[in-house]
Amino acid sequence: MMAQPASVAPLLVFGWGNLSRGDDALGPLCIERLRATLVPAACVEYLDDYQLQIEHALDLVGRQRVLFVDASLSCRAPFEVTQLRAAQDASFTTHALSPQALMQLFRDLQGEDPPPCTLLAIRGECFELGEPPSVGALDHLAAALQWADVWLSAHA
Repeated sequence: MMAQPASVAPLLVFGWGNLSRGDDALGPLCIERLRATLVPAACVEYLDDYQLQIEHALDLVGRQRVLFVDASLSCRAPFEVTQLRAAQDASFTTHALSPQALMQLFRDLQGEDPPPCTLLAIRGECFELGEPPSVGALDHLAAALQWADVWLSAHA
């Protein structure tokens, strides 16, 4: 079992996506806006990346709760919220992971269950390379930010 960091914010909000692919930028954009407007850094850590990777399992160490944020073509508009469970899936063998596979990796590394994790999937419409986020997706992001504000306030 790995040692837990001495000082880790109890909440982690982790968004991922490609800023160069239109609405795929919703995860990082959400993190950018939350960093600028919400809960103090002592309570929450905001991370963003291009994709989830095995190294991110270590970012779950010492957390009380985790909120994952990503763009989605398959969720209902404006967003969906899902409580996640650790599970090994096909993404485990690729260079990018699903949140569930990341949670399973945490379990395998730490020998304990991961913290409670929630997925905030924001509906996207256009994921074309070189396109900016669509107007509809930015509206969905605004609604998701309101939900995230309530979530953070309830858990901070």
